[in-house]
Amino acid sequence: MDIRKLDQDVAITGQLTPQALAELRQAGYAAIICNRPDEEPGGQAPFAELAAEAERLGMQARYLPVVPGKITPADGAAFAALLDELPKPLVAYCRTGNRSETLWKLARG
Repeated sequence: MDIRKLDQDVAITGQLTPQALAELRQAGYAAIICNRPDEEPGGQAPFAELAAEAERLGMQARYLPVVPGKITPADGAAFAALLDELPKPLVAYCRTGNRSETLWKLARG
């Protein structure tokens, strides 16, 4: 798992697995944000499965799926709201981390 810190509270990564969540929790992360739609090709774990494992580990999880190339200012505002709501530090993820980074940049203005 390649985690890249964007600031002291937010990191990004590519697709997570339920097994990776325990590693994140041990590293001190308190929440995850999924920015990848469940129906995307690529054999990812459905968000519901990741959310259940996150809850079991005492982490919070939110689903804010976006489509590459179609991210809007409203998506950025929704991401900003999640950043305000969720405990820190947190990890946002999608297939490669690029969408999550784009949302973070929009959320920062």
